[in-house]
Amino acid sequence: MKPINTSMNPYRVYPTEMGTQSFGDLRIRATNPRLEPITQATVKITAPDNPNTIIDQLITNESGFTDTISLPAPSEEYSMEPSTVQPYAIYNIDITAPNYRSVTVNGAELFPNVTALQNATLIPEPEPEAGILYVIPPHTLFGDFPPKIPEDEIKPMAETGEIVLQQVVVPEFVIVHDGPPSDSSAANYYVRYRDYIKNVASCEIYSTWPESTIYANVLAILSFTLNRVFTEWYRSQGYNFTITSSTAYDHKWVNGRNIFDNISFIVDSIFNNYLSRPNVKQPILTQYCDGNRVQCPGWMTQWGSKNLGDQGYSAIDILRNFYGNSIYINTAAEVSGVPSSWPGFNLTTESSGVPVRTIQEQLNAIAKAYPAIPIVSVDGVFGPSTEEAVRTFQSIFDLPANGIVDFPTWYKISFIYVAVTRMAEL
Repeated sequence: MKPINTSMNPYRVYPTEMGTQSFGDLRIRATNPRLEPITQATVKITAPDNPNTIIDQLITNESGFTDTISLPAPSEEYSMEPSTVQPYAIYNIDITAPNYRSVTVNGAELFPNVTALQNATLIPEPEPEAGILYVIPPHTLFGDFPPKIPEDEIKPMAETGEIVLQQVVVPEFVIVHDGPPSDSSAANYYVRYRDYIKNVASCEIYSTWPESTIYANVLAILSFTLNRVFTEWYRSQGYNFTITSSTAYDHKWVNGRNIFDNISFIVDSIFNNYLSRPNVKQPILTQYCDGNRVQCPGWMTQWGSKNLGDQGYSAIDILRNFYGNSIYINTAAEVSGVPSSWPGFNLTTESSGVPVRTIQEQLNAIAKAYPAIPIVSVDGVFGPSTEEAVRTFQSIFDLPANGIVDFPTWYKISFIYVAVTRMAEL
């Protein structure tokens, strides 16, 4: 981690407990639309109230990442209860590279003791004239957003029209309508499913909360989203999108915002899960509210889920506390957009066969774009060189670097492989 030079960088001091300044970590990644890394991109970080003073300037490495730096943030205590004090710091980030349109993110959020991940997709242009600006609104737990309009948690067939899917399938992309359904002027964005879930979770819960609380809320977001996908809810009404960014109808999604490493890992670990009830095929439309400004009997409350996490409740116990004991965690039958599904067991140094060969082939393809990953022999034997390649991949893409191809690592490798080999429509 890059140390802070407080004598050179006039950082803002945020509210703290016991007179000790709190810090959060920030890491930036620059890629092109195919997820290939952009090396030697320049990243400048400033504070919104002092935009002319550069807090830090960083350069992306061969994998498109900057060093992780620490920046001042409010005390964690402010995110543990509803507060009139903004519980996160905000920073402006400017990313530039020759022959690319620049990207500026105003209002990136930073919580204490958590790593914020800012991904920036730079568009190639030989002679770029104008950059891309993302202005991040307040977090939904701190800002003022419309409450969810209640819906039935199970959609009758008569209301949704013909259901296209015969089983629950995790989509490769969702189309997000950036506004209420009726706003025809709002833009539609093709967003990778897991990236959508990570974005929403980072918008709607605090990354400092207990792990079981984050799991419970991610499961609710996954189930709600898959209900929209499975029932073709908006398409059956004549719209050409999957879901909206309006909190009155769906979840908050913010184009260009940062996510958080712990939320990212949890989503990667359970992205094919959703919530079910007995004898109901469709994922449950798991609605919720904050439980502070808005109350919603029969739904999960976000602050209530945080309090149960503090008491040691597991994710499923938190969910059952709000949605009833009949709710359970289910697994989607298929994941779209991947060359092959996870074999159902971890690949380690004792593994061999077709799954190992698949991973070796995919890692070698990824290594052409990410040269830090060593090339391995495609022999179907999980030897030390394959373990090292896996470990390097994991360290680049924010997974525990243990050299084991587990569920999240398998699908992360598949995801990056598909992107860099153009197997998916990007």
